[in-house]
Amino acid sequence: MGLFKLLFGWPLAPVEALIRLGELIEEQVEHQMHDPALVRRQLEEVEDARAAGLISEEESEQATEEILQRMIG
Repeated sequence: MGLFKLLFGWPLAPVEALIRLGELIEEQVEHQMHDPALVRRQLEEVEDARAAGLISEEESEQATEEILQRMIG
C-alpha cells in the first residue's frame, strides 16, 4: 500500500501541501483573533483615538463592539 501511494500519490503532493498551508493560516488567524493581548491593544488604540479626538464617541463604541464581537465569534 505504501508503494502504491508513493507511485500514484506524488502528483497530489502539491495539492495536499497547499491544503495544509491553508489550514495553518486559518489556525493562526483564529489564534490572533482570540488573543487577549491583541484584543486589549486594539481596544486601547480605539480609546486613544477617541481621547485624541480622531474618532467620535459613536465611532468608538462601534469599533469596540466590532472588536469584542470578533473575539467572541
